[in-house]
Amino acid sequence: MIELYTDGASSGNPGPGGYGTILRTVYQGNNPVFQGKLIEKEFFGGFRKTTNNRMELLAVIVGLEALKNTNQKVTIYSDSKYVIDAIDKKWVYGWMQKGFQGKKNKDLWMRLMNLYKQHQIKLVWVKGHAGHPLNERCDQLAVKASKDKANWKIDTVFETTI
Repeated sequence: MIELYTDGASSGNPGPGGYGTILRTVYQGNNPVFQGKLIEKEFFGGFRKTTNNRMELLAVIVGLEALKNTNQKVTIYSDSKYVIDAIDKKWVYGWMQKGFQGKKNKDLWMRLMNLYKQHQIKLVWVKGHAGHPLNERCDQLAVKASKDKANWKIDTVFETTI
């Protein structure tokens, strides 16, 4: 079982933004030294101009893209109702059928849903800024990345469509 904790942040909406992702799993490979040990990896990145929703989506995408095998059992923990509800309440499927007409973030939703169908995913909403240690850590990673001007990337899709 893989656990994926995610968060996105932006200072202004749009404004500088970042994502933070923590991927956790118990090692079950061939190396007896690591057998049964918790493996944890952190991912983060910042952008000079983006939105909170784009960063929430990207946090999930980056975590899923880090998986080396398909058909994994993955539990995604997110404080984003935008992400959780769009999938759990099946809104995104209607958006896809209509070609995302009138909807934002088509590029990221298509990328996410391509990854989503490759795994067995359970979504869990966690209340943000409520003391959940891994959600708080993801928030710290996202905020730090959003402020790290020297390493900002350019969200070209967003910047060319606004």
